[in-house]
Amino acid sequence: MNEDDPYLWLEDISGEAALAWVAERNAETAEALAADAGFAPLKARVREVLDASDRIPYTVRRGAFLYNFWRDAEHVRGVWRRTTLEQYRKDAPEWEVLLDVDALAAAEDEKWVWDGARVRRPAHDRALVRLSRDGGDAVVVREFDLTAGEFVDGGFEVPEAKTRIGWIDDDTVFVGTDTGPGSLTGSGYPRTVRRWRRGTPVEESELVYEAADGDVSAWGYRDDTPGFERDFVGRSLDFFRSETYLLRPDGTTERVDVPEDALVDAHRRHLLVTLKSDWLGQPTGSLLAFDFDAFLAGDRTAEVLFTPDERTALSGHSWTRHHLILETMRDVSTHLEVLTPSRDGAGWTRTPLVGVPPLSAVGVVDTDPDVSDEYFLDVSGFLQPSSLHRGHVGGDTEVLKRAPDRFDTTGLTVRQHFATSEDGTRVPYFVIGPDHAVTGPGPALLYGYGGFEVSLTPFYGAVTGRAWLEGGGTHVIANIRGGGEYGPDWHQAALGADRPRAFEDFAAVARDLVARGITTPDRLGASGGSNGGLLMGAMLTRYPELFGAIVAQVPLLDMTRFHKLLAGASWIAEYGDPDDAADLAHLRELSPYHRLAADRPYPPVLLMTSTRDDRVHPGHARKTAARLRELGHPVLFHENTGGGHAGAGDNEQAAHNSALVHTFLRQHLA
Repeated sequence: MNEDDPYLWLEDISGEAALAWVAERNAETAEALAADAGFAPLKARVREVLDASDRIPYTVRRGAFLYNFWRDAEHVRGVWRRTTLEQYRKDAPEWEVLLDVDALAAAEDEKWVWDGARVRRPAHDRALVRLSRDGGDAVVVREFDLTAGEFVDGGFEVPEAKTRIGWIDDDTVFVGTDTGPGSLTGSGYPRTVRRWRRGTPVEESELVYEAADGDVSAWGYRDDTPGFERDFVGRSLDFFRSETYLLRPDGTTERVDVPEDALVDAHRRHLLVTLKSDWLGQPTGSLLAFDFDAFLAGDRTAEVLFTPDERTALSGHSWTRHHLILETMRDVSTHLEVLTPSRDGAGWTRTPLVGVPPLSAVGVVDTDPDVSDEYFLDVSGFLQPSSLHRGHVGGDTEVLKRAPDRFDTTGLTVRQHFATSEDGTRVPYFVIGPDHAVTGPGPALLYGYGGFEVSLTPFYGAVTGRAWLEGGGTHVIANIRGGGEYGPDWHQAALGADRPRAFEDFAAVARDLVARGITTPDRLGASGGSNGGLLMGAMLTRYPELFGAIVAQVPLLDMTRFHKLLAGASWIAEYGDPDDAADLAHLRELSPYHRLAADRPYPPVLLMTSTRDDRVHPGHARKTAARLRELGHPVLFHENTGGGHAGAGDNEQAAHNSALVHTFLRQHLA
């Protein structure tokens, strides 16, 4: 391993020398990929998908209106708009445009990227709009008048920071932001929670809660459910452990005394607790329900709403006015049911959610828990475009929208297989592509993530369909350990020094694809981003013989310095602490940047990042590209100047990036 790091200068994000180096690499990549004869038509077809006017405009309900954020060819940066349910049912609804981000960007000469809005309840008349400069995680916040359709002169406004903010009442908000020394954690997130009154300086607002110096962040919010108004504050001790407190009117706090790694959800008289470790005799991955007031008084009588088994895990839950919609996964296939608490608190009943098609990919899009038992569901599959369903629990359902086919699925199939990892663990994966019993082995692209309990579930990938499947390629999704496909245990099996289990799982899937005659090593590509970029680095340095090409996007690659770069300190609970000698040993072994060697043959690699990524530092990709070049290995590097951690801030950038990736894969695999 290389002990010295001659490329630290590439960590200077906007340094003159570093940006000159980036420009040279970008030019090389443009010559190799963007100048390819197939690049321009591919980019145009991808852009057509992203800009299509007949996409489903997904909404969230806020009072009488359904809100949507929309981008297309005419609205590159997008418009925030709303309509009524009556209009939404139409093929061409009439939309009320609230904020045109393109017009705002032009007027202020800023590359604004929409980052959402918090609408004030119950009046739904004001919003706290979040705008990012060119896609970074840091945002500016401005108060917006939904009736007048304009920003509020002299309203709540917060300069650029990784701000957390939410309404308390008409003239007060909870806010955590950069108010000077000591207000942010080492990860760059708020360390304090303040109660900020309109018309006063945020720096002078009332401090109501403070996290410890070594915590990841602090937060506060108002539960404004009518009749159950409550204030909560808390702190994230690390990425997976937190403490939640009820904030009393007199300023005192009372801990919601659950395990630090549990997730809590207080709703009306209920307290739901999702377990990440065993507690009260219930196993990891269970969902427990308590009476909120009784729990605070010390009663630990729980109603068990879900208990996992070796094949089934909790995926999520959503409240309606009188019910709880429970989402579970069995071998990565979704199942929905409705749980209903009795009025007298004597238990819960459960029934399947009626009207849901028996398909593998179903998700709750939106509910309105204060008002009704309405729900919106997205139903799709790898080869089935989305349809948006609306219903009421116990009532009728309707299909509001259907997306058209975006790519030719003739001859394509979807299969699920299981590979056997080194320690005997069965690892599921999905194969989308032609029937290889007929066609024989062909080019395949294997995608994975394997971290932070993120589950990779079935979805309709229109861009992948056009850019890869239509050309005869096969797309493979690996559900490796580190993810959440089988609950917390599946995630925890690959934490810290056990991270190589995720790598072994991915490699096992790659070998299984070859053994089944789906592909061959020279025609098998691999791709992943962020933590999945670390996975790609591991494939490059540990299993190069299994792949013909590798793509790593916004990757994490230097595991000895990740905690010193941007938000990296918040991931110590996932990987370990490089400042701890005991952890440093395994982190050096994990670190792809430190495993690179001159005498090891590597497949061609494409590294992609963003100058504006303020989550995973672009230095990871920059330094790795420089090191590979020094050692004489084939590498292409592309750094988008904007886009943040998503890598793209608009559809033009997204189409360009996708065309680069798939041109690279076609050149080396097809």
